[in-house]
Amino acid sequence: MATDLRLKEGLPEITEALVATYTECRHINHLGHKPLPGREAVADVLLDLLDILYPGFVRRQNLHMGNVEYHVGDIIDGLHDKLTQQIARALRHEDAGQTAHFDFEALAQQKTIDFLRRLPELRNVLEQDVASAYLGDPAAKSHIEIVFCYPGLEAVTTYRIAHELLLLGVPLIPRMMTEHAHSKTGIDLHPGARIGPGFFIDHGTGVVIGETCDIGKNVKLYQGVTLGALSFPRDAAGNIIRGMKRHPTLEDEVVVYANATILGGDTVIGQGSRIGGNVWLTRSVPAHAVVTPTARVGHGARDDEPLDFNI
Repeated sequence: MATDLRLKEGLPEITEALVATYTECRHINHLGHKPLPGREAVADVLLDLLDILYPGFVRRQNLHMGNVEYHVGDIIDGLHDKLTQQIARALRHEDAGQTAHFDFEALAQQKTIDFLRRLPELRNVLEQDVASAYLGDPAAKSHIEIVFCYPGLEAVTTYRIAHELLLLGVPLIPRMMTEHAHSKTGIDLHPGARIGPGFFIDHGTGVVIGETCDIGKNVKLYQGVTLGALSFPRDAAGNIIRGMKRHPTLEDEVVVYANATILGGDTVIGQGSRIGGNVWLTRSVPAHAVVTPTARVGHGARDDEPLDFNI
């Protein structure tokens, strides 16, 4: 069917009406400002980082100790330029024109170098994450399968990259990275959370970890787990108070099974505890506790003996 050109005559009117909203709905415009970090550019940076954190798994194959240094050096050189540009954009946006004649590129370059220096230690932590996944999942046939196939590891790796950038005071980009991984894996990890080594998310779809979570070493989560906020404290004017701890703490060696929900900044899950599937938990539990949806099994308790804490 041919296009009806008469209908197209109404397009200028639609355009005018849409542009009129740009002065009314100001919070969803970015007009008259310097460019923001680019979504595609940040995704490309992530791919470069995955390529050197897991050499031989991502893009370039046929790597060996004779050529890997050249390959990594080439990527590092490109990352320096890409990250400097994107971080400078993020810093300039956050400043919002308050600082005149400031050299954001120089600051971005320093943050980029500081971040790149952290990559060797980051690989040491990721090695522990992969080892924990292999030990914790009998379905895993090899460490290679985990690195090559597991979405949980991709989400955790992206989180760890983003967290390091956040610690260096880089705005916007850390959240862009974790949301990119969220869109790919269905796993939502806020870059502000603090997560120890040996962290494993099994299956992973639907896991949510909030900004102020503290997670110890060798913690394992299954799909659908939420570590969230119980409520949002507000000031006298009714505005949400930001910067407070709103999300739970999981100590070392905790396991949380599928679809459990743990809420609240004062909620602490003691070392070695097991939180059963579909549990809704808003209170702390002691070390080595076992919590089920019926709250009938605890450390040292009989199957028919209720816990001494309420879930």
